[in-house]
Amino acid sequence: MKLTPFDWSLVVAYFAISSLIGFYFTKKGGASLNEYFLSGRDVPWWLAGTSMVAATFAADTPLVVTGLVVANGVAGNWLWWNMLMSGMLTVFFFARLWRRARVMTDVEFAEIRYSGRPAAVLRGFRALYLAIPMNLIILGWVTRAMIKILTISLGVNPYIAVAICFGVTMLYSVAAGLWAVLWTDLIQFVIKMTAVIVLAVFSVRAVGGMDALKRGVAAHFGSETAALSVLPVSVQHGSITAYAWMPLLSLGVFLFMQWWAAWYPGAEPGGGGYIAQRIFSARTERDGVLATLFFQVMHYAVRPWPWVITGLCTIILYPTLQDKESGYVHAFVDLLPTGWRGFMLAGFAAAYMSTIGTQLNWGASYLVNDFYKRFINRDAGDKHYVNVSRWATIFLFMGSIVVTWQLSSVEQAWRLLLALGAGTGLVLILRWYWWRINAWSEISAMITSFVVAIVVLGYAGRMLHAIGLTRADFGVPQVVREGGPNADAWVMVITVAITTVVWVAVTFLTAPEPDSMLESFYRRVRPGGPGWARVSRRLGVGTESIPGGKSAWTNWIAGIVAVYGTLFGTGKIIFGYMGEGLVLCAVALAAFLWIARSFRSEDQEPVPIPPPDARTAPWPAAATDV
Repeated sequence: MKLTPFDWSLVVAYFAISSLIGFYFTKKGGASLNEYFLSGRDVPWWLAGTSMVAATFAADTPLVVTGLVVANGVAGNWLWWNMLMSGMLTVFFFARLWRRARVMTDVEFAEIRYSGRPAAVLRGFRALYLAIPMNLIILGWVTRAMIKILTISLGVNPYIAVAICFGVTMLYSVAAGLWAVLWTDLIQFVIKMTAVIVLAVFSVRAVGGMDALKRGVAAHFGSETAALSVLPVSVQHGSITAYAWMPLLSLGVFLFMQWWAAWYPGAEPGGGGYIAQRIFSARTERDGVLATLFFQVMHYAVRPWPWVITGLCTIILYPTLQDKESGYVHAFVDLLPTGWRGFMLAGFAAAYMSTIGTQLNWGASYLVNDFYKRFINRDAGDKHYVNVSRWATIFLFMGSIVVTWQLSSVEQAWRLLLALGAGTGLVLILRWYWWRINAWSEISAMITSFVVAIVVLGYAGRMLHAIGLTRADFGVPQVVREGGPNADAWVMVITVAITTVVWVAVTFLTAPEPDSMLESFYRRVRPGGPGWARVSRRLGVGTESIPGGKSAWTNWIAGIVAVYGTLFGTGKIIFGYMGEGLVLCAVALAAFLWIARSFRSEDQEPVPIPPPDARTAPWPAAATDV
């Protein structure tokens, strides 16, 4: 691809702006750990929400969506659209609780909810596990994707180009922490969304317009419905027929199990990770909820369509391309004129840098707050911890370089890591709403999920086979060995079932958390609900409702309807089905109005519980206290 001086000037201007933001916030971000990792808990909802969206818009995301669309049509995106249910749980059931917890990271939660050595071990292990292997794999994966993009698009050494992107990101992340990440995220999001929308417009023009696009993809998939339907099934004459790439078993697992049962970065049941970090940084509970709601709408309903449209166009433009994902990059190289090429290249750099900046700051928060400060040096000052945070960021940067060069092993590990969290989701949800959950519940769920995953996926058999003890497929169900669309669904079902049985049994076989710990947690977070009635009665406030009350459930349903209605309605309008599209958008609007009405009428901040009365009687025994 030939870039003109004007194109390069746009790219240089983008890097200059990103660097200036980092330098501008260096003093403010370095004032304390609270400023460095949480921006002083003073972030408005629109900035926190936009940062969530930008962080999940990586350089590889348009390529992945293109691959899904080329292989399976628009409905192929259900592989990630299904996670909306979990995201909406975070909005209406957990965002307020995370904000009330007043922690710096989600793994610090372990020691405000649980007590003693098990809580400390859980916190330390999760901090290292998430900050190093999980974080470095994500950093390496995204960096490798950026190298692929630059290899196709530029006539320069892609490794040097990526090094520049990574270097600039590291500089402002190290210097200013989350303040720089948030404000660069805002600028990066505007640039990359503009770029992908423009590319979608040029792509449609290149294939001859929307009608020509529909005819072309209909010929490719056999029918227009198979190509453009947002549903992963065909409904004809009252019967439901699953597409070959999405059997009913897989669809059932996606819709009814995976979103609540499995831990996945960015869509954790009960919230967590960098989504929780943005909630912690919000000014108020209301800001935290609105930021998370804004993220769900933009992430699932608004952002996908430019990627999807361009992906469909590549089916016609590059029918013989072996690497289907790379069609997105070829479209950008071949179709955009001078000026827009430079802007698009800056957009890819922005997509890459927003994710990298988030991962570096998020990972460093675990290493410093939850490991170094907690277990190594507990009594230093803020300046010392900020300096250590900067070195931790550099350490993660260097580690990600090593992982990037090991992509073949990363690909295998990535599939394993996706299965490792299966079965842990329910305990991550219930720990907020049931007093009986203890530290051993989480620990047993994590260990069981890990062991079952490596056995079911065949890693245990391969290790044993390598030393000559057994066959390579030892312990692996036949359906998983055979592969195919149902294999991952069976991995999920088996892992969730075994893990759930184990952690529930461990919960009842081990002692509950001490009364003092349960009371302290309830005072701090006020989760409410029947699962905490025993504790709330002890504190003299009776049986409180969960935050949001009954409307939390209706808002959750309304949120799902609103986002899917917007997503499907927008798609119908884009493809020319105005009547259906307007009806779906009207349904979405009604759901949004319902949420707005109930949100305005509810109390946002709980009334503090008065100090404990020394004369309060102990909890009465009750058969229902479980």
